Amino acid sequence: MKIREIKDMLDAEVLCCEEYLDNEVYSACCSDMMSDVLAYVKDQGVLLTGLINPQVIRTASMMDMVCIVFVRGKSPGLDMIHLAEDCGIVVMKSSHRAYEAAGILYSGGLTGAPREEE
Repeated sequence: MKIREIKDMLDAEVLCCEEYLDNEVYSACCSDMMSDVLAYVKDQGVLLTGLINPQVIRTASMMDMVCIVFVRGKSPGLDMIHLAEDCGIVVMKSSHRAYEAAGILYSGGLTGAPREEE
């Protein structure tokens, strides 16, 4: 799925890196706990979160994510936007709640990565 399709599905506003909207993503995750993202997420393309903290951008960059969608209409500050631009990560915001946004994307065919046995 293209990032542009995610934008349309979630009625999202692009905050930076609009030039990457035609990049493909193959999976997504939803979490406000960056420690969980670091511990359990592999090969994810999109992060849905309500956490407004620069650590979100750093975590996404470490995990090779290409898009972050801030849910519940939350807006990151300019420091976060500039960090995302430096990392080449598309940042968007959507008024949907995390649960709704995840359901919309999942119903549209964007799934999470297969779970590994713990």
